[in-house]
Amino acid sequence: METAEVFAERVSLPGSPPWMIEVVEKTTSTNDDLVVRARVGTCPAYLVLVALEQTGGKGRLMRQWVSPAGCSVAMSMCVPLQWDPHWWGLIPIATGVAVAKALNTLSLSPPGAQVKWPNDVMMESRKITGILCEADGKNVFIGVGVNVAQTEFPEEYRSKAGSIIQAFQKLGEGNFPENARFVLLEKILARLYEELETSQKAWRERLLPRLYKKGETVTFAEGPAAADRLLEGTLSGLGLGGELLIIPKGEDEERAFVNGELRVY
Repeated sequence: METAEVFAERVSLPGSPPWMIEVVEKTTSTNDDLVVRARVGTCPAYLVLVALEQTGGKGRLMRQWVSPAGCSVAMSMCVPLQWDPHWWGLIPIATGVAVAKALNTLSLSPPGAQVKWPNDVMMESRKITGILCEADGKNVFIGVGVNVAQTEFPEEYRSKAGSIIQAFQKLGEGNFPENARFVLLEKILARLYEELETSQKAWRERLLPRLYKKGETVTFAEGPAAADRLLEGTLSGLGLGGELLIIPKGEDEERAFVNGELRVY
């Protein structure tokens, strides 16, 4: 049986920045744990908290994100906010790029992993990764959940969620790596710091080739969470501040959106 100690020993952390890893057998939410620890001064910078099982993780719009034991990567990172606040909104996007890059090192066929604005990673039209960022003014707590080996999902998510092992099977690629969870964790951390440090430099050039549904017709729910104002148009790209650009049906000019959600199911 895999224990927290065994898991921690199998992970080889990248050298920069000085990531520190803590592994717990089970928790409700790794993000919540780090937020609480930060309040009492026991959450050092670049601490990575990994849960072998997460029972009450949360995603955007307060959706539940459950990580069954032995099937996923469920982790949160405490990263100091050391950038211009104007760029804080890019952190979920930069994290998505890092995760997509890490996933694509598993030698999956094109198009591989793509970033769905603003904070998901997709493979084969299924959500593989959810990202949730929270901040306290000094730090950002970056929560990442990656479905690695799940083959079953709750009924309400069966048409939406997927896992890496399912993508391997669908693409006809065998030899699914048994150490996929450890490899992914290592590669995500290595690429995340790189993306955060360079998020203000040519970030769109790195993201646009990986932008989910770019150039395709999409349905977009405008405005705040759970809005019902639907717009149909062509997803044309991203603005300088990370806003989603859509050319509405029947129009010629792009419109920029800061809040909202792509309806892709």
